Amino acid sequence: MPRILVADDHGLYRKGLRSTLKAALAKADIVEANSLDTALVEIEADGKLDLVLIDLNMPGFVSFDRLRQARERYPRTKFLVISASDNKADVLKCLAAGLHGFVSKLQTDDEIVSAVKYVLSGCIYVPPWLSQIGGPGSTESFRSEFHSSQKVQDKFAMLTARQRDVLPLLARGMSNKEIARALNISEATTKVHAAGLCRVLGVRNRTEAAVAARDLLLEQSAC
Repeated sequence: MPRILVADDHGLYRKGLRSTLKAALAKADIVEANSLDTALVEIEADGKLDLVLIDLNMPGFVSFDRLRQARERYPRTKFLVISASDNKADVLKCLAAGLHGFVSKLQTDDEIVSAVKYVLSGCIYVPPWLSQIGGPGSTESFRSEFHSSQKVQDKFAMLTARQRDVLPLLARGMSNKEIARALNISEATTKVHAAGLCRVLGVRNRTEAAVAARDLLLEQSAC
């Protein structure tokens, strides 16, 4: 049974989101917070939260650095930013901070619920508009950003031994279940390694993960 914290200072939206998630995830235990400080107290007191949905514009000092610190302090908990913004820069900052995704309040209820389920499954989520054909999030644009953001060799050096085992299987587009079976590890463990790998690669979905993994392997074979 997943435990989820919805942190947003707008009471009507917070309660509406909680109601929507409860209807879609009947077995979920969902609690609320109206500020970042209250959210952090809730995380500290609980210690077993699976997911925190947190608004960037709550009272108090909310920054990506502070959220990064929270993620590092509570590695078991996934952090999904929810914001009225649809700014690409905010999405990229969110991923750079090692958070598990970004969802816009402008998205539909179904998309937000899907994002929550996606992150709970161990993946990293970003809004679909980042992947529009020909747009700033297209595959070719992503490939260019992937190679220019940091030396590919440096990205490979950042991977753990197990992430390097996962890499070629991810490049083949295998699911977490298939990877777990191939490596003889649990699916839950696979999700942890795949999520960490996605963060290092700076990818936004499984398609980009496969593209980045293939490019990374090609670069390494050429070295």
